[in-house]
Amino acid sequence: MVHDIYIIDNKNELNLKLSEIFKREVDDYKFKAIKTSELEVALRNIPSLIIIDEDNTDINIVEFCKSIRYNEDNSITPIIVVSSNREKKHTVDVLRTDVEYYIKKPIDDEYFYYTIKNVVGLLAKNRRISPLTGLPGNVQIQTEMKKRLLNKEKFAILYFDLDNFKAYNDVYGFANGDEIIKFTARTISKHIHQIENSDNFIGHIGGDDFVVITGQTDYDKVCKNIIAEFDKYVVDFYNEVDIERGYVEVANRRGIIEQFPLTTISIAVLEVDSRIYKTTLEIGEIASQIKHQAKSVLGSTYIVNKRRF
Repeated sequence: MVHDIYIIDNKNELNLKLSEIFKREVDDYKFKAIKTSELEVALRNIPSLIIIDEDNTDINIVEFCKSIRYNEDNSITPIIVVSSNREKKHTVDVLRTDVEYYIKKPIDDEYFYYTIKNVVGLLAKNRRISPLTGLPGNVQIQTEMKKRLLNKEKFAILYFDLDNFKAYNDVYGFANGDEIIKFTARTISKHIHQIENSDNFIGHIGGDDFVVITGQTDYDKVCKNIIAEFDKYVVDFYNEVDIERGYVEVANRRGIIEQFPLTTISIAVLEVDSRIYKTTLEIGEIASQIKHQAKSVLGSTYIVNKRRF
């Protein structure tokens, strides 16, 4: 995952320095110089980290940092302030605004390098809610959708949900159920990474629910490939008896044995145009309707919604 790091520096000096320090990791860290006058627009992209060179800005640094913290989408975005002001009171005043680090000049390159890496790495870990799959969770999923809406992008959201998964857990146990979830994550990731777009995002909502955010592509091909691989290998998680009869047997609360088909996958695809959808809530409501349609079909299936595009 590429980490977008914004450098607030009207003279672009710090941006050049960091680009040199991280020159061997250009695929992982993307630095962008932002003038103070451009902050409002820049914050719409919700960067991984904000670094402010106080010496090269014409602002009240304390109020400036407060304004970032007041921004709802960037309230947890880490901030590093770099300054030649070595007064203790000034340092403390800045840190009181919830700034993570106050680094005094002259800057030690090695110290600066590891500070940035560790801050970004910690945020990435904290934003993940799925140690099972290692995929970003709800915080980053919502952030990614908001970012694309604010930038007025046209994109698609693919929601994945497993059918009859509870019945599988009831028969085979949660440990085996976790293995199916990890298998599902690998299958989705494999085929999404094959899309030529470089802006693909894969998230794990929780349980057996996954989401993909991507630019326009051949959704039919992607969904068919994921379904084909899922259906081919999901049987590896069942015993021969259940595979042969094509279902599992589970006793309901009344002790009556019920039959449930083997686990399949449903995919709901919603194309999003920011001229129509204004909030993530609106997206979620429509996507839920599409997912319901997909799950009403027996077996693995997908539905692409283009009616409101």
